[in-house]
Amino acid sequence: MKKFAKALGFDPVAKKTNIRTEIVAGIVTFLAMAYILVVNPDAILSSNGAAMEWSSIFLATALGAIVGTLLMAFLAKLPLAQASGMGLNYTVGAILGGSLGFAMSYGNVMLLVLISGVLFLLLSIIKIKGVSLRELVFDGMPEAVRGAISVGIGLFIAFIGMQNAGLIVSPGFPILGEGGAFITWIPGTLVDLVQFNNYAAGGYAAAGAVVCLVGLISIAVLELFKVKGSVIIGIIIATLVGIPLNVTKWSGMSWEFWTYFEKFFSFDSANGGAFFATFTEGFKFAEGVGIMPLIMTVITFCMIDMFDTMGTVVGCCTPVGLVDEKGKPLNYSKIMLSDSVATCVGAMFGTSTVTTFVESGSGIAAGGRTGLTAFTTAIMFTLSIFLLPLFASIPGPAAASALIYVGVLMLKGIVNIKIDSVKNAVSAFLTIAMMPLAYSITDGIGFGIVSYVVISLVEYLVKLIKYAFNKGKGEAVKPAWELHAVTIIVAVLFLVYFFVPTTF
Repeated sequence: MKKFAKALGFDPVAKKTNIRTEIVAGIVTFLAMAYILVVNPDAILSSNGAAMEWSSIFLATALGAIVGTLLMAFLAKLPLAQASGMGLNYTVGAILGGSLGFAMSYGNVMLLVLISGVLFLLLSIIKIKGVSLRELVFDGMPEAVRGAISVGIGLFIAFIGMQNAGLIVSPGFPILGEGGAFITWIPGTLVDLVQFNNYAAGGYAAAGAVVCLVGLISIAVLELFKVKGSVIIGIIIATLVGIPLNVTKWSGMSWEFWTYFEKFFSFDSANGGAFFATFTEGFKFAEGVGIMPLIMTVITFCMIDMFDTMGTVVGCCTPVGLVDEKGKPLNYSKIMLSDSVATCVGAMFGTSTVTTFVESGSGIAAGGRTGLTAFTTAIMFTLSIFLLPLFASIPGPAAASALIYVGVLMLKGIVNIKIDSVKNAVSAFLTIAMMPLAYSITDGIGFGIVSYVVISLVEYLVKLIKYAFNKGKGEAVKPAWELHAVTIIVAVLFLVYFFVPTTF
């Protein structure tokens, strides 16, 4: 037992934790991210462009999460969980449906995901003077941007939770024609607060928001009195409150899980064979698919995985001190190795890019500090394969209360942001603001780094011009070049990511 605990990095004295806390934290993390089991198949099949069974993608999602989270547990020894990332799964669906200007088969898309994972893995294992390329990227991040990441992710997580609960909505106004026939929808502001006084005949519009807020207040009060497991208790309270409000419902999904496995391992994509679909067609892409879209798709997959993971682990680990004296997450290289291997394995299972989930922060907020938390989450994902109807009955608004509370905790990192200059303040602000507004951790980091580099270059050029005019006066000091080479390279990659089209 001691060897097993050591393999997970479980040290109750050094990490100030215990077995009960770690297990509860693992369950909390699972409950916060269990939605991916249902959402990921829907996202990939959203375009109706893939001849694939929903149940097979569900199994691929679960298995990818199990393997990825176990890697975090035993290799990185940290309370971080992995699963198919949101955003890229919709990108996969768009490629399958041809809405990005080119269409591919399911096996072809999984092959691109696998290639991006291998590229990601190479960046993790190739070292220069003992430091991996991914660590060089981290070290080259501007201090202001690095400090702003956790705060931005906190807002992003809270924003996701508020949307999932229906607390924040996108308003609009229907235009009706003769006989009340719907003609079009006139959008209002991009976001708005749900109307709590809307008691429409179809049901109480703010029911989900109320359930979420009950959960959030419950967590806050329990945490105020230092009740152990406050987050999971809050989720349970919210789930119970959701019953009379018609938010909590029985999922109604089938218990005959063995039929799902038969299709999943059939090696026939037409019959739902997601397993090893990566190798069913190789590089035989559809006619008319250019090389540039393929290259940019792989680069996009790789960059989003890298910066989402980087931002997530910094945001989750920093508030609770799971970082070294330089602010780098503990076992950072092993975190990245776990992430890249999980992407490769997930692609072979038949799911989109597997990445570290921001919802890991909910388990960390519940007290998780070691790999035992991640191990528990992996066990829960394993059970979910057989008990999906039960787990699927926990309503999204109940889990959303935990996400919002995580955002509250991450706000503490705002005191660590270095904004002693306009350059740092602008880059930090854009990093924080663009994550929730652009709905992307990667975009937030990209805006922060690009703005930092542009302002720094202008600042250096102005100082250099002043020096050229004043160097003959004897008091002029030649300006120092402060930009890290890695920062410039990353900024250029982000410019390519933002501006180079993928449709030629």
